[in-house]
Amino acid sequence: MSFASATLQLLEGFGYTLALFCITLVLSLPLGLLVSFGSMSRFKPLSYLTRGFVWVIRGTPLMLQIIVFSFGPGLWLGIPIRTTFAKLMCVCVAFIINYACYFSEIYRGGIQSVPQGQQEAGLVLGMTRREIFSHVVLLQVIKRVVAPMSNEIITLVKDTSLASVVISVDIIFVAKQLVNRYVILWPLFYAGLFYLLFNGLLTVLLGKLEKKLGYFKV
Repeated sequence: MSFASATLQLLEGFGYTLALFCITLVLSLPLGLLVSFGSMSRFKPLSYLTRGFVWVIRGTPLMLQIIVFSFGPGLWLGIPIRTTFAKLMCVCVAFIINYACYFSEIYRGGIQSVPQGQQEAGLVLGMTRREIFSHVVLLQVIKRVVAPMSNEIITLVKDTSLASVVISVDIIFVAKQLVNRYVILWPLFYAGLFYLLFNGLLTVLLGKLEKKLGYFKV
């Protein structure tokens, strides 16, 4: 096996890992906001149900959730999950739900940290609750949640390695395959380097975003 061919296989695996990261991030951020609204709802049954669901998801391992979402359709519904694409989508669903619940708690903390007096002042001025949220609360919430969100996003990058328990195309699985087949260790270090560089890039970008939001003094 040549170094070039192994590198190409690892790059292909990193492509699937990157796709999992992007799909999870793009869909879990807005879903997390919706879940936070459910948690804060004045309709108590919805609030209790949402908070109970968040508690279950946050209280169980992500790997367990990946296994359930990947093998559950076949065992319970008789829907076979055989193709790589189908397995990847099942893993994406597990990641999206898991991270939406974590993001929802960050959103909820950010929203509830905005002084209630500001919302009451908006109502006195004749603004609707939707206008108050979009024009008064939202910008402050964004400022407050950037730092904890950044930590979760960095964790998401590393958690993508858990997908290797189900799919055989991500970078960690490819690296382990190369190690077992050719009895060499460098593919694992190479995979670690991919994660390190990707996390470094995200850290720089998220740090710049946090500085740009510095003008929201709250």
